[in-house]
Amino acid sequence: MNRILIIDDDEELCELVSEYLAGEGFQTAAVHDGENGLERALSNEYDLVTLDVMLPKKNGFDVLRELRRESSVPVLMLTARGEDNERIVGLETGADDYLAKPFNPRELAARLRAILRRVETQKEAAPLEDDKLKVGDVEIQISARSVVKNGEEVNLTSVEFDLLKELLKHAGRVVKKEDLSETVLERKLSPFDRSLDMHISNLRKKLGVRADQSERIKTVRSVGYIYTLPNEK
Repeated sequence: MNRILIIDDDEELCELVSEYLAGEGFQTAAVHDGENGLERALSNEYDLVTLDVMLPKKNGFDVLRELRRESSVPVLMLTARGEDNERIVGLETGADDYLAKPFNPRELAARLRAILRRVETQKEAAPLEDDKLKVGDVEIQISARSVVKNGEEVNLTSVEFDLLKELLKHAGRVVKKEDLSETVLERKLSPFDRSLDMHISNLRKKLGVRADQSERIKTVRSVGYIYTLPNEK
């Protein structure tokens, strides 16, 4: 049974969500302020954390920043509907996904399962013959979930790694946004969902440009993204 930590100051919402998730096979615990939430999240007792932005004592962004210094536990941010800035900051800080309030509990459960499946795949991955992908100065080892650029390790979130893997597998070719959303995020692309764009943006920042200043990941407007081959302008 997967253990979910809910960090949210809305006690009534926590009760409703906990009751629903229990019926879906999850074990939950709730904390109602940022300081205690961070302490519990760092305890290694939980498989996933849902984290509200507006919290007493320590806001959700600060909790996430401090959590990411010590832990890679998956985090689903809960943001206010229409607050694009909250979603952007959450994803930039290291959240695995976000969900706007108010939300449908069924969608919450689906998002949690999608994140947990990615984590489980990481744990169960075994070395394969084609375990490594290399394009220019970037190389990834799939089973170890590791990325090296110019001999130095690059720290990526689980979503960023899966996006990079898909782009490297199709290097030199356009990968549609719809395909990336379904393969990596495990949901159909929504016209108002910018999470994929933000994960790609974070990936670009972490990888940087090549030595010749050429872009690694280019946007093909209204279609998707392409990981360019070295020396391709």
